[in-house]
Amino acid sequence: MSVDLVLIGRNEGERLLRALRAARGQARRLIYVDSGSTDGSVAAARAAGALVVELDMSIPFSAARARNAGFEAAQAKDPAPFVQFIDGDCALVPGWLAAAEARLSQDDALGLVTGWRSEIAPEASLYNRICDHEWRRPAGPIVACGGDMMVRAEAFAQAGGFDPTVIAAEDDDFCLRLARAGWQLERLPLEMTRHDAAMTRFAQWWRRAVRAGHGFAQVGLRHPGHFRTEQRRVLAWGLVLPLIALLGATRGPVVPVLVALLYALSWLRSAKGLRAEGMPAPEARKQAFLLTLSKFPNLIGMGKYWLTHLARRRPRIIEYQ
Repeated sequence: MSVDLVLIGRNEGERLLRALRAARGQARRLIYVDSGSTDGSVAAARAAGALVVELDMSIPFSAARARNAGFEAAQAKDPAPFVQFIDGDCALVPGWLAAAEARLSQDDALGLVTGWRSEIAPEASLYNRICDHEWRRPAGPIVACGGDMMVRAEAFAQAGGFDPTVIAAEDDDFCLRLARAGWQLERLPLEMTRHDAAMTRFAQWWRRAVRAGHGFAQVGLRHPGHFRTEQRRVLAWGLVLPLIALLGATRGPVVPVLVALLYALSWLRSAKGLRAEGMPAPEARKQAFLLTLSKFPNLIGMGKYWLTHLARRRPRIIEYQ
């Protein structure tokens, strides 16, 4: 095995214990990076035999910063050619590391491989099921992926690692820079990690959607064209149409009714698309409703980014758990 495993976390509780148990014996070395936890995470990681890196609390936390610190620790002594990154709310699926390492070893042009992430408890809530659906993407060449990934150490260094100032969609930003450096990225048709979103409340879903909007704006600005479609949809459905409805209401109910019909059509179109992907009709209707509604918290997230950007302030992490 020529893979070091970098696990990042912040107050993950039982989820971290699950991740540590799943990681036992799978990688050459386990590095745990902690972002100021107060729940005993550091002690648990040390007890599991991990090399622990505790981030300086005086510097703003971000998943990107944590992953960089883990990579540096992994490469500091007897570096491995490949590094697997996972989040503290994820558990490795047995066999993934060997398969991913074999694929990277086969093709020197590959800088990164990822696989399929799935939810541990999709039945627990609608919000968990939304995550489970989001994680399932087609295998093959990809433009970007989530934070669970195996990276060639040479490629990571050439791309400059993660940008610690990007607080959402930092994985998209990294992948795009990796591709710009000339590396290929691929999703393998294999189970990689089991994720525990633990989202049972509407407020959690809302904050997650705000975070996504922040990512659309920040990464979209850095990489023109990326997230362009998402940003246009957010602006159209989260800002322009509501303004049209408000202005039209001064002249009577016709314009607001027409706008409401447009939202209904959008919901129906989304539900139809989910049904075409094999989702049962009742579930498709529920998820389509939240997909339609998500444009509003997305807009808030985009606004948060632009306010901090114009004020020349550093963004602060948005936690939804």
